[in-house]
Amino acid sequence: MINRLKLLALTCWALAPALLLLQPAAAQIAQPTLEKIRSANVIAIGYRETSVPFSYVVGDKDVIGFSQDICSKVIDAVRAKTNRPYLQVRFIPVTSQNRIPLVQNGTVDLECGVTTNLKARQAQVAFSYTFFVAATRLLTRKDSGIHDFADLAGKTVLTNQGTTSERILRSMNLEKQMNMRIISARDYAEGRATLESGRAVAYMMDDVLLAGTRSLTAKPAEWTIVGTPQSSEAYALMMRNGDPEFRQLVDDTLAALMKSGEIDAIYKKWLESPVRPKGANFQFPMSAQLRALYAAPNDRAFD
Repeated sequence: MINRLKLLALTCWALAPALLLLQPAAAQIAQPTLEKIRSANVIAIGYRETSVPFSYVVGDKDVIGFSQDICSKVIDAVRAKTNRPYLQVRFIPVTSQNRIPLVQNGTVDLECGVTTNLKARQAQVAFSYTFFVAATRLLTRKDSGIHDFADLAGKTVLTNQGTTSERILRSMNLEKQMNMRIISARDYAEGRATLESGRAVAYMMDDVLLAGTRSLTAKPAEWTIVGTPQSSEAYALMMRNGDPEFRQLVDDTLAALMKSGEIDAIYKKWLESPVRPKGANFQFPMSAQLRALYAAPNDRAFD
């Protein structure tokens, strides 16, 4: 036994210099995003498949939406910055569960979906200037008897996995002892199917995304958005931490869109006009809060 311990000690002592030599390599900063993009002639864009009207797919994998239009402006800026006029775009679908890991490990260079800038997330990823502000509410049938969150006591309610709404619901359930049964869907398509099937009486998420979900139901007129807002959600584009040059380019692009007023046309296109695939008009006018944010762009989280 003593001989084995001596052998182990000698082995560790012998390997120590090699381990020390490996440490600097592991601690090295990852390749800068713009350098990576320039070298590969490809930018990897994360998108959501069913987050109408921000980021979703129609037809044969056509990725469209408010977030995607903004993202296209950033891609143009990257083409100019890297001197790659024929820069290719690789679209990668992401979910609430995998979006942060895919940005962290470099699979996705820029996530252009509906991610909320939270202080807790800032240690993991970087966020651009806020491009939209939403409020968390409830989507329910008009005849459900649900008018506010207190009406959910003892009932089954739906949200999406890994979202602010899920965290709020679970805290509410615990603190107020509401005895709710909480179902967490993978995405909005699954959530919509669950809600329409009657497995839950209400769907809690961001109001504008609930409006998108309602527009895709079989009978949109049967559904309504209700409830006192439980939080304000600052949507932003998401990037890898520790890359100030790329983040600055993204922020400069968004600031130019906002201050020039060009973003007003993009907003009207997606939130105040008929959108694909069903031609639904969200009739979601720009709030005073969002208009003020466009006048003075910032990346502040609300929580």
